[in-house]
Amino acid sequence: MYLGLDLGTSEIKAVVIDDQGVILASEGEALTVQRPHPHWSEQDPAHWWQATQKVMARLRNKLASRWPEVKSIGLSGQMHGAVLLSQDGQVLRPAILWNDTRSAAECEVLTQQAPGLHRIAGNLAMPGFTAPKLLWVARYEPDIFARTATVLLPKDYLRWMMSGEKISDMSDSAGTLWLDVEKRDWSDEILDACGLSRDNMPSLVEGSEPGGYLKSDIARQWGLKDNVVIAGGGGDNAASAVGIGAVNAGDAFISLGTSGVLFAVNDRFRPNPQSAVHAFCHALPGRWHQMSVMLTAASGLRWLCQLLGTNETTLLSEISQMNAAEQKLAPLFLPYLSGERTPHNDPVATGAFHGLTHSTHRAALGYAVLEGVTFGMADGLQVLQQAGTHIAQCSLIGGGARSPWWAQLMSDALAMPVMTHRGGEAGGALGAARLGQLATGAVEADVCHKPEINQIYTPDIERQDVLHRRLATFRLMYQQQVAARQLIG
Repeated sequence: MYLGLDLGTSEIKAVVIDDQGVILASEGEALTVQRPHPHWSEQDPAHWWQATQKVMARLRNKLASRWPEVKSIGLSGQMHGAVLLSQDGQVLRPAILWNDTRSAAECEVLTQQAPGLHRIAGNLAMPGFTAPKLLWVARYEPDIFARTATVLLPKDYLRWMMSGEKISDMSDSAGTLWLDVEKRDWSDEILDACGLSRDNMPSLVEGSEPGGYLKSDIARQWGLKDNVVIAGGGGDNAASAVGIGAVNAGDAFISLGTSGVLFAVNDRFRPNPQSAVHAFCHALPGRWHQMSVMLTAASGLRWLCQLLGTNETTLLSEISQMNAAEQKLAPLFLPYLSGERTPHNDPVATGAFHGLTHSTHRAALGYAVLEGVTFGMADGLQVLQQAGTHIAQCSLIGGGARSPWWAQLMSDALAMPVMTHRGGEAGGALGAARLGQLATGAVEADVCHKPEINQIYTPDIERQDVLHRRLATFRLMYQQQVAARQLIG
């Protein structure tokens, strides 16, 4: 058996699979985000470890006598977070997360100090990435920066707690801006621009290679054997790609979790930083991928439900009962509750409803949020196409994949078939388990197959004219927001 752990923003998830890839058990434990100041987003790494311990105990109870058969652990996790460790291994401050936008000014500094950034890292400097976060710490918390001996990504903090090894994989490390993405190695030039060196970085392995072994004391505590391999693993989206079987050039998927991602696999490094497209290493050797990333996706629907005092299941049911005329008259929504990455690279962009009236009901607000996220995905698809990436169809994963109505809207707005898969909600945890299986010597072709298709959604031609007009207005709304900010100063 093989265990996959996915350290998300709102939850740590775990699955156990057998040699045939069948999910035998799954568990999860909720996490919370702290926002002590505007633009800040932090978590205490100790809470990640506590949640991991709880998940492991529940899985052990579920699998009973079979539990010691676990051969490996694969890791997946939220990207870009900065865990700062002292020389003696103490966490120096709460982890700064991927959706923290405090370091916008430091992005400009990094771009100036590292002229080769775009060529080497293949990406624009954005507040979400790890490198600007360290420049912020150096500027505003110099004592902590001076004590920082190692910078770890979130999932690699869990690895360190499990194994005592400071190791990361290529896909997750590509999201730091410190990696030479084409060479799959740390860039001394970019590290130096941040006042860091290779000594501050973990060792690098491919995601399907061994990346440490479970410490004997942790193995005894969890009821596992001493020789359990910990795979290199991957950033959450690259691991999700492995879980969904998106491992060859031309494969693509949409992930609707806290954030929204359109992911396309490439067989070579294809950067397009001018359009805020991300170009990263895949979790498998010899492959890369492009991503368009929006910072608010399914989390936008959660936010609205909290405001309205309802739950997602109820609101989605009400949305599904709206007719075409009601949808046509619904408000428009800019989903930029945490700023935005692709295609705008605008950390201060804000969310907005447009077209509210006395007759606007809560289902119309819900429709507007789902449509706004879908239009954000359409913006991402457009810049990927401009970069020469052709996507014929997409798989759909993440929490948003549980809504057939949203899946159909995605198909209609993107004008392509969208597929859901059995077990697709497992996402990064399933991919992590598969990477763990590969790290024990399994053959990629036997492991990384596409899961069984649950349903295929094809575009409804009759809806596309209205959606295209609303998309044009949606884009104009953002341009007007930018113009208003410039006018106000």
